[in-house]
Amino acid sequence: MNLTAEKNCTWNPTAADRQHFLTELGQLLPADSVLSDPETLAPYECDGLSVYRRLPLAVVLPETVEQIQAIMRLCARLKVPVVARGAGTGLSGGALPLADGILLSLAKFTHILELNPLERWARVEPGVRNIAISEAVAAHGLYYAPDPSSQIACTIGGNVAENSGGVHCLKYGLTVHNILAIGIITAEGEHISIGGLAPNSPGYDLLALFTGSEGMLGIIIDVTVKLLPKPEYAQVLLAGFPSLGAAGTAVGRIIAQGIIPAGLEMMDQAATQAAEDFVHAGYPTDAVAILLCELDGVEAEVNAQTGTVREILESCGANHLQTAVDEAERMRLWAGRKAAFPAVGRISPDYYCMDGTIPRRHLAEVLERISRLSEKYSLPVVNVFHAGDGNLHPLILFDANREGELAQAEALGGEILEVCVEMGGTITGEHGVGIEKLNQMCVQFPEPELRQFHAVKNAFDANSILNPGKAVPTLHRCAEFGAMHIHRGKLPFPELERF
Repeated sequence: MNLTAEKNCTWNPTAADRQHFLTELGQLLPADSVLSDPETLAPYECDGLSVYRRLPLAVVLPETVEQIQAIMRLCARLKVPVVARGAGTGLSGGALPLADGILLSLAKFTHILELNPLERWARVEPGVRNIAISEAVAAHGLYYAPDPSSQIACTIGGNVAENSGGVHCLKYGLTVHNILAIGIITAEGEHISIGGLAPNSPGYDLLALFTGSEGMLGIIIDVTVKLLPKPEYAQVLLAGFPSLGAAGTAVGRIIAQGIIPAGLEMMDQAATQAAEDFVHAGYPTDAVAILLCELDGVEAEVNAQTGTVREILESCGANHLQTAVDEAERMRLWAGRKAAFPAVGRISPDYYCMDGTIPRRHLAEVLERISRLSEKYSLPVVNVFHAGDGNLHPLILFDANREGELAQAEALGGEILEVCVEMGGTITGEHGVGIEKLNQMCVQFPEPELRQFHAVKNAFDANSILNPGKAVPTLHRCAEFGAMHIHRGKLPFPELERF
């Protein structure tokens, strides 16, 4: 297999080819389920990474699995590229359409298909919102653990595609740790099931392979998720620190004590101020950094751990320390963290949300490096992150209306991700690669690993019609990126229309 050039499908349509294809699509779906006018395509031109936009040839909105199969068989025959889309909340451009391809929306697949509270699982369609699962099983004393900040809008299919996490993933794991099975439609239109209700099964672990595959290996049509009993008791501590280093030290000492909090989040002063102005959560805005630490489980155990954590926080120099007095205050403290991203949107015309992961022991050092990079590029950076597992979300503030600031923000973001790799981390914790981090994939993975990634893609999608050009760079691209010596400020995707 030749990997020295971009490997895309061979669909190079004429105007007549496009019209013929749209006619065939119209024979598979109701008229209102095939969108091709520019006005109706506009809402689908980007995902949450809105600086990259492109109109697809068409958007299809199937209602049944059989319709998805028919669409994929048609696209496989003609080698038409397909990009699957959930709620469009992704932040790495993974759902960016292709100009001569279709965008396959799963917005109509919103049903909970099966619910088994005794065995603690639910089978849902991919368009079910993350939070809707917990709402549906709340009466049984159960919930679905992964809770990304966008959980009121993001869908379970997208969560599987990106292997989403959330503020409670430190204790309860990412999406991959909380699903049992998925149903998919292959690039050729076949319906296959992966995983199952049994605790183990023979063969390769394809469930883990598909989780986080960013729509490149198949179209997800149903997901069986694990349900957990709601903890008997939960307690949140809020600590303010005079330095980021002190807060980072506290994180390490809590974990070293053998305590695994349900959530352990850090925000710097800029993020704290923005969230407080927006939500009025009761945060100390004079603190250089704050930690939110949630402990849950049996009440006696939680109370004992709370005392231990308080001692650790005080020994690390916390100058503000409070414990939620009731459930209302606990939820209010979390509301500020969950609203951090929109809160930052109120203080800057634009911001670029990064996503990298580092070993916890390097938190203070990496934050100092980010501060120096911020000065280098003359762009403010607001830091919000899942401190417990080292997943950073630096928010780079800029104004796209100012000449060159977007390019500067992208270059700064690229350097931050490369620092994560240098520290022994990775370029993504939960947002995926999409188109955003293709260059940094070249930094993290050498040629042999990239060849294996392409071999996996080829095994499931030999004609590369599923989300081509995303997540895994070609060797040709990596060679060009290396030859530039990480040339700062050069637009990585010049062919895309930018806003």
